[in-house]
Amino acid sequence: MSDDPQPSQPVINPLPPVVVALALAIFAVEMLLSAGARGFIGGNAGAGWRIEAIQSYGFFAPLLEFIFQQQMWTTPELIRFFTYPFIHLGFTHVLFVIMFLLALGKLIGEVLGGVAVVATFFISAFFGALVYAGITGDPRPLVGGYPAVYGLIGTYTFILWVSYGQTGRNQYQAFTLIGLLLGIQLFFGVFFGSSNEWVAEVAGFIVGFLVAPFVARGGLRRLFVRIRQR
Repeated sequence: MSDDPQPSQPVINPLPPVVVALALAIFAVEMLLSAGARGFIGGNAGAGWRIEAIQSYGFFAPLLEFIFQQQMWTTPELIRFFTYPFIHLGFTHVLFVIMFLLALGKLIGEVLGGVAVVATFFISAFFGALVYAGITGDPRPLVGGYPAVYGLIGTYTFILWVSYGQTGRNQYQAFTLIGLLLGIQLFFGVFFGSSNEWVAEVAGFIVGFLVAPFVARGGLRRLFVRIRQR
């Protein structure tokens, strides 16, 4: 027997670096806009940075119609599909997005890998905006990371759905989280009014659920193996 000490395993697995980088990017944008709004940087111009950011990088549903009418498939405006999740309406708005991103990024990253988390984030953001524009046509800007993090909820739901199926549990229990969130949204919508952003969020969830097998490291078969090992 060897007397060499065995390397200890960390009690808590670290967050995937790409997830941390994504969260820091979102947080940095909000800190910049908040600092400008409070006059800490940018002088008088800083107060309007958030509005300018929304106008320049937020997503607008009429953009989709414009692209199809003009057939401008390579217009730089397409970047809005991927930049709007980084622009938020305030600190509270961004706080919940980052919390979901870090929590789900860790859980999904342990099964699928960090790259899968980032891929799901942007794919869900893209299709969330696409469905939002196609169904609502709402001229109000779509901003914030909720459609993207709802995609992560969809991917996490898929992991639970497969896991429950392999262990003989009721697979519908995997949808508890999304059901709770939609219930909360319905409550606030009835009593305080709501916007059409829920369309983008539900679309993000559905896309996140559907792409999970394709973003998994090693494909669907390896995903099942990793879930069985957990």
